[in-house]
Amino acid sequence: MTGITFEDFTPGDVIEGGPLTVTREAIVAFAKEFDPQPFHLDEEAAKATLAGQLIGSGWQTAGFGMRLLQAHVFRGATSMGSPGISQLRWLRPVLPGDALRIVTKVEECRASNSKPDRGFVRFTLTVVNGRDESVMTQAFTVMFARRGAKPLPPRAVTPGDPAEVIEGNDAEMLLFLKQAKLGTVRDLGRHAFTPEAIIAFARDYDPQAFHLDADAARKTHFGALCASGWHTAAVWMKRLHITRQRDIALTERAGPVPQLGPSPGFRDMRWLAPVYAGDTISYACTLLDKRESASRPGWGVATHHNTAQNQRGERVFEFTGSVFWQWDAPV
Repeated sequence: MTGITFEDFTPGDVIEGGPLTVTREAIVAFAKEFDPQPFHLDEEAAKATLAGQLIGSGWQTAGFGMRLLQAHVFRGATSMGSPGISQLRWLRPVLPGDALRIVTKVEECRASNSKPDRGFVRFTLTVVNGRDESVMTQAFTVMFARRGAKPLPPRAVTPGDPAEVIEGNDAEMLLFLKQAKLGTVRDLGRHAFTPEAIIAFARDYDPQAFHLDADAARKTHFGALCASGWHTAAVWMKRLHITRQRDIALTERAGPVPQLGPSPGFRDMRWLAPVYAGDTISYACTLLDKRESASRPGWGVATHHNTAQNQRGERVFEFTGSVFWQWDAPV
């Protein structure tokens, strides 16, 4: 069914692949849809930001890593999905014209104790640019079918109808990080996942059968067309910015608006349940911790925990991230 199995991997294996050339057009297109920050959209606007130049979204870099992983580590075939990522670090920005490749190491192979048709392979992945600089590292686990094992039946899935998402008009004052209160929760609103959007994202970043073709997906253990985990994550970023635009409009009427900078990475990303075509997902973000940056005057680093749940109230996604955030208002 999958074309690749758990037994195809051995601890210590190193698998390389690429290159994939990143274009300016791809950087801007992704940013417009999911991550519309000035340093991802326009060269001139980027000069006034912490980044200082046009760079690709980190979420897009993760998507490129997934595309290279599927092509070279999965050999163009389909896995059984991933339960999550223990840690991801964005080390250097991805620039227009960069040629990305991956170096992937098999760290551990473990047969499932509860489901005899599958096993877990733990990988570490490094995305490298054409200058042999590491731009991203990632530690994660993927499930693969066992060779010769009888697959368990597909899940029984009741398709949802995408709810009409009416954009909220709520707005909150944006504070500089020094004044921001720990434990603050920001509701980021909802997003309806359509089959068309799921397939379009998968074609560009995660071309596995259960993300690309509804008929093929019904024959997998997922039982129906479902979104790439990276699509679920990119929509979190999209919802953050949509909500932030309302907050910026309110804050501008009273004074300066604190800037956000790039993110150094995240940890403990977990895809807890599939996001199916027709699901409507609600996102939220909680400020957990903050500290003033010793290396970047005027800036701090915020730690935030993020969650998403479907229309049935089931949590489908969570992670703990960090982001550069202006520490205090300029004097």
